[in-house]
Amino acid sequence: QAQLEESGGGLVQPGGSLRLSCVASGTIFNIYGMQWYRQAPGKEREFVAGITSGHVARYGDSVKGRFTVSRDDTKKTVYLEMNNLRDEDTAVYYCNAAIAISPDNGMETWGKGTLVTVSS
Repeated sequence: QAQLEESGGGLVQPGGSLRLSCVASGTIFNIYGMQWYRQAPGKEREFVAGITSGHVARYGDSVKGRFTVSRDDTKKTVYLEMNNLRDEDTAVYYCNAAIAISPDNGMETWGKGTLVTVSS
């Protein structure tokens, strides 16, 4: 079985930056698309950014031009570089990935999340 673990969250002032990381571990045959989602208090979980195994990135409208998603397949890690942070970016950020644990057995996997708080 595979696991995802996020890190890098914390408290940052408006206009500041943070870099989140999510590393996959356990039994892994291949990692396909990797995504970041977030959930703010009282709101539904929303898509933030994603990157395919071919390193094609896409973003939610609210973060375009401010966030950058990347991945290092040698480290089984996906990153989220967040710049010009706003109060409304405050949320728990979750990593999500499609992971194959064998050539014919894959599943969607979620991390436990990391909290990002943007406040002065």
